[in-house]
Amino acid sequence: MSTALTTTDRPVSLMGWSMTLVAWRDPHTVPPAELSANIETLKLACLAEPRSADLRTCLGVAYAMNSEVNNAMDSLQEAVALAPNSFWPRLKYAELQYRLRILNKAEDHTLKAVNLATNAWQLAIARKQLQEIRTLKHSCVRNVEWTKPLTAPALVLSAMLLAIFVVMMWT
Repeated sequence: MSTALTTTDRPVSLMGWSMTLVAWRDPHTVPPAELSANIETLKLACLAEPRSADLRTCLGVAYAMNSEVNNAMDSLQEAVALAPNSFWPRLKYAELQYRLRILNKAEDHTLKAVNLATNAWQLAIARKQLQEIRTLKHSCVRNVEWTKPLTAPALVLSAMLLAIFVVMMWT
């Protein structure tokens, strides 16, 4: 079993195999067939051990490497829910948010990961990610949040369309 899809630095058991989880590698170095096989293996492992945040994190990373964003998001959200005080699920969930340019949430989760870091290596990774997020937030990228209701503009638009329709029918 390849460790290309794994994300932590401690041994775990995966379908009877012991493996050390390490940071994920460049997705272009993993052959698509191997990636698909790893995803299937991780899905089976998650069914066998549904309370394992590590396996959910690995599955989320594998989905992300395979450009399956919705599945990656679901898996990483489950991992964070299973282990809210665990560094790797939190960091990888924040990284996916960052890559999708959901910068405010990415920053919040990365800050939590910084506080959950247990060694200097984890702290350095989280700080670097936080720095990249903040640089992107303060540069040219706009991070717009929909916090205002659109009821009034929708009603005005509807009234204008109704008025135009009535005028056109009248003439």
